[in-house]
Amino acid sequence: MWIDVIGEGNLAAIIGGIGGILLGLAARLGRFCTLGAIEDFFYGESDIRLRMWGVALGVAIIGTFALSATGLLSLPETIYLDFRWMPLASIAGGLVFGYGMALAGNCGYGALARLGGGDLRNFMIVLVMGIAAYATISGPFAYVRVWLFPAERAAEHIPGIAHSIANWTGFAPSTIGIIIGALILGFTLAPARVRQERKTIFWGAIAGLSVIIAWAGTQWIARNGFEELQVVSHTFAAPLGESILWTMTASGTTLSFALGSVAGVWIGAFIGSLIKGHFRWEACEDPRELRRQIFGAALMGVGAVVAMGCSIGQGLSAFSVLAWSAPITVMAIFAGAALGLRQLITGFSIAE
Repeated sequence: MWIDVIGEGNLAAIIGGIGGILLGLAARLGRFCTLGAIEDFFYGESDIRLRMWGVALGVAIIGTFALSATGLLSLPETIYLDFRWMPLASIAGGLVFGYGMALAGNCGYGALARLGGGDLRNFMIVLVMGIAAYATISGPFAYVRVWLFPAERAAEHIPGIAHSIANWTGFAPSTIGIIIGALILGFTLAPARVRQERKTIFWGAIAGLSVIIAWAGTQWIARNGFEELQVVSHTFAAPLGESILWTMTASGTTLSFALGSVAGVWIGAFIGSLIKGHFRWEACEDPRELRRQIFGAALMGVGAVVAMGCSIGQGLSAFSVLAWSAPITVMAIFAGAALGLRQLITGFSIAE
């Protein structure tokens, strides 16, 4: 079989790279950005980019549960439904990540996208976030993380919204998931002004498609390969650290979905910046800005690992399988980012 020729890790990297390129193009050509959407909503009086997220979620959920309905994806094998949900970890990790995202001015995905456009300030964010994530996974911070939030496999009950509703109603989880995805998509596109934003709809759908490709591809490899490959989708915290490690130890390691995903976003963003004519080298000239970005990146790395996902990992990938952790983490990220943006833009003083 050709999977034996290419290699499971290499094939997973290719799949991750395809989806990553789509996400990178969505960031540069469609302005698909978590913090930008939140900032527009609070301070730009525009919900268009938030609705782009709604399109991405609707497409991702419908596509993911359609894969499940046709037997191309086993939802319990996906990483977000394979582990027991810890609400406090979702809240604490999400708040820390969101606040750090506001301080840094980007999430991990956004930093990669801007780095692809030549912004070297985001190279520091990528490095610090990746190191902080790995320090929390298996480094000195891991002891505290495991003590506070010990990860355990899901036992009897799958921690998914569609699966919980299925237990109550008797309907198939795939049917429930497709209905929920359609409702989200319908609500997002309800205003006529949104339906006129064809660019918003298109790039939101592309972002959702990247998740569907990831689930279908890694599930196929898991079923047809011999290695114990986890069924995964895009996230940008631990994969940044994994990419740093691979850069230093490539001769002793293999490629993976995470490496392909990280590289794909950078490549897609680079291509998108060239298409738009926006590529230019930029560097940080303000030490205070650099200090804030380093601190924010470190918070994001820690928060994403505690919450088991970043703004993409929980906000899109986990949401696509309707994990209970997803909406709680997203709300916490939203709250943390809102707090950080308020501090940066208006300060905390209530005096006029």
